[in-house]
Amino acid sequence: MKKLTLLLLVAVVCSAGIFAFTRRGGSPPLPVVAPAAPAAALDLAAVQTQAATGSAPAQARLAQALAKGEAGKRDFAAAAEWFRKAAEQGNADGQVGLAELLEAGQGVKKDLSRAVELYRQAATNGHAGAQYNLAFMNESGRIGQVDHRAAAHWYQLAAEGGETLAQYDLAQRYERGVGVKADLVEAAKWFRLAAAHGQLEARARLAGVESKLTSAERLEAARRANEFTPRPAAPAH
Repeated sequence: MKKLTLLLLVAVVCSAGIFAFTRRGGSPPLPVVAPAAPAAALDLAAVQTQAATGSAPAQARLAQALAKGEAGKRDFAAAAEWFRKAAEQGNADGQVGLAELLEAGQGVKKDLSRAVELYRQAATNGHAGAQYNLAFMNESGRIGQVDHRAAAHWYQLAAEGGETLAQYDLAQRYERGVGVKADLVEAAKWFRLAAAHGQLEARARLAGVESKLTSAERLEAARRANEFTPRPAAPAH
């Protein structure tokens, strides 16, 4: 009961703080972002054993270790093989890892078409990193004609999945009306979320956008940011 009372008190104080900032014409405080949990130490022997027995998540994790040099010298060819095994089982991390190697031509022959196909598979399964990569490819014209609407679509999904860079890029699109209808309140919301995750450029852009908003609109943007919950990550199977 005491814990519930404390949580309610914190909520009231935060709401009062936002209201006070808005009444003064300033910017409401940024959302509070919990620090990311530290990555678990790699038990290479255990991961290798699990990967050998067919565990797709272990295969993808082993591939990441090989690509990053966590298991000694980087071995992109071996990483590509383990990513392939995981990808063939529908593992999104495996699909994205293999796609990135195919895109860069590391450990495998460069194949952009196959990379895009794998990114789409992972993106369809909710992988925010894959969605961000597809957005950038559509924005830059790497996979054909520049398509801002498709880019905005994938940035939106990646931002909703908690991808900070996607939140920043999506905010810029709402600010300028590129691929989406211009919406300064929505732009401020996404700039707020990106800034809360440490994006310094987002903090500066937020100030510019909020200077064009009314107090009520700044409050609404803050409310949307504070109520945002990232979409759950793609299931690891």
